[in-house]
Amino acid sequence: MTKYTATTFAPVQGFIEKSRKLRDLYGASLILSYLSQQLVKEAEKTTTVISPARANLQKGMPNRILIKGEFSKAQAEETLLSAWKRMLHECRTWIEWKLPDYTYHWEREWINWGNHAWEIFWGEGDSIKAAMEDLETCKLSRGWTAVNWIGESSSLTGTDGIAFPGLGGVQRNPQNRQWTIEKDQIKTFYKRLACALENRPPDAEPEGNFFDLNEKLSIPELVKRLVTLPEIANQLEMSKLESFSEIYRGPEAKNDQGKGRWTGWFMGDGDEVGKHLKELAELENGDEQLQKFSQAMRNWGKDFTRDFPQEIGRVVYAGGDDFLGVIYREKDQEPITANQAFAWLTTLPQTWEKHDQKIGLSVGFVWAGTSVPQRDILQHCREAEKLAKSSGRGRVTIRIVFNSGQYVQWTCPWDYLNILTKYQDRENQSNWSHIYQDLAILESRRAFNLDKKTFVEKFAIEFFNIYFPDEGQQLLNYERAKHLIGFSEEDDNYERSKATIDWISDLIKVGWHLSN
Repeated sequence: MTKYTATTFAPVQGFIEKSRKLRDLYGASLILSYLSQQLVKEAEKTTTVISPARANLQKGMPNRILIKGEFSKAQAEETLLSAWKRMLHECRTWIEWKLPDYTYHWEREWINWGNHAWEIFWGEGDSIKAAMEDLETCKLSRGWTAVNWIGESSSLTGTDGIAFPGLGGVQRNPQNRQWTIEKDQIKTFYKRLACALENRPPDAEPEGNFFDLNEKLSIPELVKRLVTLPEIANQLEMSKLESFSEIYRGPEAKNDQGKGRWTGWFMGDGDEVGKHLKELAELENGDEQLQKFSQAMRNWGKDFTRDFPQEIGRVVYAGGDDFLGVIYREKDQEPITANQAFAWLTTLPQTWEKHDQKIGLSVGFVWAGTSVPQRDILQHCREAEKLAKSSGRGRVTIRIVFNSGQYVQWTCPWDYLNILTKYQDRENQSNWSHIYQDLAILESRRAFNLDKKTFVEKFAIEFFNIYFPDEGQQLLNYERAKHLIGFSEEDDNYERSKATIDWISDLIKVGWHLSN
């Protein structure tokens, strides 16, 4: 009887999340794709890989692998860890070669990270469905080994130890280490390493392409940066960045008139892909259908990355049905506006449909203030995407995040997103200040507080109808309102009314900020 194997590894989201610079995101994506590709290539030597398709295309390689045949957990672990350890070895030896006048005590710490950074999950069965279900059961039981840390903290995560030549020294312990001296040593080391990466003299001032002057990275964080260096990528036969620049968000450019720049971030994921894969697996020709699906999504990710308009941003990764991108403009260009970012967002459903597969799309879109930390932006993206899914899927949650950390958000199905373009004020113009000010006055007077007043919902809809002529009627139709707002059939009248009022209020607040 034919055996099927399903395998994946972790942490994936956590590995991507620990990112401050755009280079971190790219590096994390390159590493994950590279590790997945090594698993696929090894499995292809003795079995048939059903998905992911196109093993020769490293970028955007999904990390969930389905195999027709037997591929043991021990094989998967050996393949993954060997590839990871080789990557660590190349990065470590490159540093030691470029900065040979240091005495390095850190080899053991690199070995520890080589052994304990990843966990393999593995499932097997007599059918594709059985293997996939066994994999999910395996993922419920997780093991993790902490890497030794004696007190100093990476400036990115705040937890992992800082990678520098003295890390792992036998005389170094919490009782006798001299942090003041080490702090200066670490600062000097990272400055010299930055110069080496930028091909500048050791005593020069680095431009900050790889490190900010105040950064102190852990070993995995350092590796993310180093694999974006073509020299190291070539040694590992990894995909490499042909050109690279960080997102400009600062106020230094003349065009910004002393103000920083807002940026747009979008994170998307196919809807109920796992369910769809199980349905395909149960077909008589399940192997073939799954291969076709994987091929279609891999092609879509490649085309999406290639065809994304470079004048408005870039795609960080597109692993089939899972993608992340940024909307921004280069330093010497005029800043992109929220309205321009929204205009692109409205075209995403048509781009998504080019894969011609029967799965929908949920997206979290974040328009972020000038000084919102990138780590926080990514968290907002994940939360926004999760909200889009939990509200009924096939939607987008737009979240406006201010420098204070506060935000406003609104969730809408893709087929009604153009409602924001139908706004007209009392002069038949598109000045959102009118409706925004009216809303503020009404909310200050508690006009939309339900307090068991059944007429409040209708009042809110009538108010909405003034600025969006005839659109309020859709909210009076139960089925249509359920689709647009995302409330469930279990919600009572009070909950539905509150959801309707909140949806109208959120639409106005988000629409006003997007118009400015």
